[in-house]
Amino acid sequence: MGYLSAIIFAPVVGAILITFIPRLSDGLIKRIAAIFTLIALALSIIIFVNFDRSAGTAGFQFEESLSWIPAINANYHLGVDGLSLPLVLLTAFLGFMVVLISWKTELRVREYFAWLLLLETSILGVFASLDLLLFFIFWEIEVIPMYFLISIWGSGRKEYSAIKYVIYTLFGSAFMLAGILSLYFTTGSLNMVEIAQRGLGMVQSIMPAAAIFFLLIIGFAIKLPVVPFHTWLPDAHTDAPTAGSVMLAGALIKMGGYGMIRVCVSMFPQVAQDYAVLLITLAVIGVLYGAAVTLRQTDLKRLIAYSSVSHMGLVLLGIFALGQVSVTGAALQMVSHGLITGLLFAMAGLTMHNVGERNLNKLGGLARQIPVIAVIFSLAGLGGLGLPTTSGFAAEFLVFAGSFSSKLVSGIQVYTILSVLGVVLAAGYILWMLQRVFYGPVLEQYNGVKDADAMEKVYMFAFVALILLVGIYPAIVTDVIKMGVSPIVGLLGG
Repeated sequence: MGYLSAIIFAPVVGAILITFIPRLSDGLIKRIAAIFTLIALALSIIIFVNFDRSAGTAGFQFEESLSWIPAINANYHLGVDGLSLPLVLLTAFLGFMVVLISWKTELRVREYFAWLLLLETSILGVFASLDLLLFFIFWEIEVIPMYFLISIWGSGRKEYSAIKYVIYTLFGSAFMLAGILSLYFTTGSLNMVEIAQRGLGMVQSIMPAAAIFFLLIIGFAIKLPVVPFHTWLPDAHTDAPTAGSVMLAGALIKMGGYGMIRVCVSMFPQVAQDYAVLLITLAVIGVLYGAAVTLRQTDLKRLIAYSSVSHMGLVLLGIFALGQVSVTGAALQMVSHGLITGLLFAMAGLTMHNVGERNLNKLGGLARQIPVIAVIFSLAGLGGLGLPTTSGFAAEFLVFAGSFSSKLVSGIQVYTILSVLGVVLAAGYILWMLQRVFYGPVLEQYNGVKDADAMEKVYMFAFVALILLVGIYPAIVTDVIKMGVSPIVGLLGG
């Protein structure tokens, strides 16, 4: 068994043990979950450190391939390159963090951690699969744990939000499956690397390449989410339990951006170029609309959820500017957003749990009552608005610089300048949120509120350390990402 199989299946082994060993105490269940997610994280760090960064090795590493369904030429084929490796590491990190974030969960603990671990396995599988059928199966598995996490452990209109999430996801998956089948009937292959290298120009397709491209991209656009397919996201985020929100914002929506680069751009470089302006227009709408709607929110989690719509617009902009720097920036933005928004949701959950209130109009002056939470929440917020020395700044700078100088899309400068306005609005809504929650007159009713405990400080500082590390020394991630992006951009002639 290779490293990647061990990383993907460690959490699900933990989930099976938690589910089937009778009479486990809640404390033991949590420890089992922590151990197995820590194993996945440790192995991810090992492959990140051992990833060969030398110049001549831009390809997939740690590959594993077994014949799976010979009749249709499907293989159990895993591998990581510079694009997927940082996302595998991010997901493994978040998987361990959400176990720590969920330490105080008391409702149906056994089921809760089993679903959480299955969710991590499915997301890791998406990032490591190199076979389209395997990719699709992992993509679909994730719907089940997410549905139960929101509908049982969520709050507010949790059943409505859970069903809405499932309907949107399955709607996108239906299009994606049609696209994957069209690709298979056209090329006779499910091997993602082979299809990208061979291109579709060689074969008479069963339908125009652009049609297959759009079948696939609808599935990815719903997951990212691209406006107008975004309405499931604020509901799912707002009503999910804290750990669910962290996984959803941190890793799950990144599957959309990853799929666009790995499948749509690398397999259909010409179509991506033909329709780049359309997709960049949607990106700019997403950035500005997401930011404008965020300014109107009064619910703490809903505000962070809408800010994700805006930040994912930047990912879409970077991908379809189709330049080496912009696509690298988009990939870094996915990693950075995973860390920053993961921390924002963790802090929002902690504030709501300790204070018992999520309406911004009823909060204020909390910095004196919960100083540690206030400082970390503020740091996460400053990362979200792209303050220099945070990962948010490095990622946004690369996206804007790369997009502005892209040679492949006409008029891209105008779109880039419009997107920069999104950052100005981000500064507005984040500073305004921090001001309303933590500053102003101290409210007497929150005097007895508890600040972060030791366990909570551990995961807070882990997030902050990574956000600052990537912000101060982005090359630790971008050097790896570039190796994955170069061959894809090479197909575009960019």
